[in-house]
Amino acid sequence: METKFWRLDREQIDAEKINKAAELICRGEIVAFPTETVYGLGANALDDEAVKKIFAAKGRPSDNPLIVHVASIEQAEAVAEVSSLARKLMEAFWPGPLSIVLPKKDGVAARVTAGQPTVAVRMPNHPVALALIRAAGVPIAAPSANLSGKPSPTTAEHVYHDLKGRVPCILGAEDTKVGVESTVVQAAQQPCVLLRPGAITKEQLEAYCGEILLPNKKQIDIPQAPGMKYTHYAPEGMVYLIDGRDQLAEAYGYWQKQDKKIALLIPNQWQDVIANIPENQVYLLGDERNLAEIAAAIFKGLRYCDEIGAEIVLAAAFAKEGIGMAVMNRLGKAAQKEGWNHGRKNGYH
Repeated sequence: METKFWRLDREQIDAEKINKAAELICRGEIVAFPTETVYGLGANALDDEAVKKIFAAKGRPSDNPLIVHVASIEQAEAVAEVSSLARKLMEAFWPGPLSIVLPKKDGVAARVTAGQPTVAVRMPNHPVALALIRAAGVPIAAPSANLSGKPSPTTAEHVYHDLKGRVPCILGAEDTKVGVESTVVQAAQQPCVLLRPGAITKEQLEAYCGEILLPNKKQIDIPQAPGMKYTHYAPEGMVYLIDGRDQLAEAYGYWQKQDKKIALLIPNQWQDVIANIPENQVYLLGDERNLAEIAAAIFKGLRYCDEIGAEIVLAAAFAKEGIGMAVMNRLGKAAQKEGWNHGRKNGYH
């Protein structure tokens, strides 16, 4: 399959390219497009055969549901039963990086919801995404536009690298601003459940929802939202989370003795911990006091580790507060759960 790559300026959107991409959506094809969080891979959310192509292109498990992207609250009401609480959240945070899980209405493709009675909806805060939805005239189901399990794409080049030859069209714009996928909250009833953390924080949502719960085991095993059940975001090398500068020096020293190619994903303040490390093996995520900046860089950093062929990735851990919860959610899904020295215990020499 030939993949067309159309670059767009968000300030002066080329209507002809948007209309051509919208025609593809209406014909049951899939299109990659930018949002403020990560790039998405979209299909008509009302067309089950079109949605099937998303799963095929990504190699995505069929029980991993998708988020339906809309251009208005009215369009959300056409696919979901919008509660009064959900409407409050929409009015407060849309357009923006918040997906809301609600009872679905008839017409939503079964593959979108993985056969469940609920659907996640969101209105993206990106002019290209909104223009595409409006031009297509249908809600667009879209996960991240990457191969399943790999770091999510925050640039059009990431999408092209993963999906060239798998999708007919990529709409490219600037790099994404948020850098992690949307917050997902179940808001059909109270107490609400935070199914996936993101840039809209638990604390922000609690101002509208009251107490918010975290998902239980059943909600993880039969997920109502993407990013809950499966390993995600992982580069080719093994990722280990590092708690502090001293542990970084210890872990680096150990893996260096094993003659492994190491990459560091660390905040700016940690760059002097290791002396004489090759510059290209350090990816600086930003100021550790600015977790939004860290979040925007996480997926770029994980992909950079693959670019340099890192076998071991030592990634700084951050406080699970505010957007730090989203940062650690993504890093945690990419990492070995047993700690940095797990490899030593299991003979990775």
